[in-house]
Amino acid sequence: MQPDPAETFSWRQVAIPVYGPTLLVSIGAGAILPLVALSARELGASIGVAALVVAMLGIGQLVGDLPAGALAARIGERRALILACLIDVCALIGAFLAPTVVLLSAAVFVAGLANAVFSLARQTYLTAAVPLRIRARAMSTLGGVFRIGSFVGPFVGAIIVTRSNIASAYVFAAVMSLLAAGLSALLPDLAPPADKPGSDERGGRQDPSQAQPTVFSVLAKHRRILLTLGTGVLVLSAARATRQAIIPLWAEAQGIDAATTSIIFGISAGVDILLFYPGGAIMDRYGRAAVAIPAMITLGVGFVLLPLTDTAVTVGTVACLMGLGNGISSGVVLTLGADAAPVEGRSQFLGGWRLCADLGNALGPLAIGAISAIATLGLATVVMGAITWLGSAWLARWIPVKSQR
Repeated sequence: MQPDPAETFSWRQVAIPVYGPTLLVSIGAGAILPLVALSARELGASIGVAALVVAMLGIGQLVGDLPAGALAARIGERRALILACLIDVCALIGAFLAPTVVLLSAAVFVAGLANAVFSLARQTYLTAAVPLRIRARAMSTLGGVFRIGSFVGPFVGAIIVTRSNIASAYVFAAVMSLLAAGLSALLPDLAPPADKPGSDERGGRQDPSQAQPTVFSVLAKHRRILLTLGTGVLVLSAARATRQAIIPLWAEAQGIDAATTSIIFGISAGVDILLFYPGGAIMDRYGRAAVAIPAMITLGVGFVLLPLTDTAVTVGTVACLMGLGNGISSGVVLTLGADAAPVEGRSQFLGGWRLCADLGNALGPLAIGAISAIATLGLATVVMGAITWLGSAWLARWIPVKSQR
């Protein structure tokens, strides 16, 4: 008799080869993200064009989400991770060598494509490799490791720029991605599909030796859950992305200087990072709704309270409250996607799932900008709070009962 995979699983199997590459890639990305606009400006771009160059990273992720699912299903998650890291290396070297804004934009776009493949493949791998009983903790840890890297990266980038130049940060990020490719190669192969549906607590895996369903056939088959639960995830992602944009904007509007704003944001990020594992433990014990809904309510409260603040202390207090909501929900999108994903067509489904989340990441800040253009920033913030609360009610309705506990 084969041993129960749930009983033989060990954190050591995934600790270094899964979380290690995520940490390295996120440190590299964090080091260059604040510098992309400056690189564009050095090449002669206007402020508007520089902002567009930065946006190419998110656009690349959106464009790459669905193809990433098809690629991972075809070549396997481990190879997809390695390939994504190597493509990222090429993109970062391209950004380092780019002599024009157009070529820099192309390199940033390709980096976004690589990030889409990397994110999809690591989620798919963990979904199949980790037992259901600890899935939320595994996914929350993945989200937490990414946030730690994103927190550390800008400080590393600042040191590099101080001692060398902006272009050197791209080389550093390329080295991080190359090391991540090496660690990804250490991933153990996933077990073949279980003989009986449901017999493997991890849900088994797709068999790449068999003909794979197309992305669109999988999305059409599971369109109901993507249109219902996926919409809730879109709103949650929009609230998270808007939080990152609105706090600096509101602080600036209150006359708070850039250095103080950075401190406020850093403290909020610290609260965020501290709560990723407790959030996963709560989800594993009490269900996904026990974290998703309170997190969205907390974020909504933060949005509504922010227009009432006018000092560094009050803005910082609300920022920490929002960091609490954001931090405890680390990994909830990944976990809900893993719960909803079928064994057959898992990678393709998760490509659609990630598209929902990435659309939210893009639409949230755009909505704030649009409302602010015709009204005020304070009103835009309150509207986002109301949308977030509606999203919490929507998620309460559509999170499956089996995921409640």
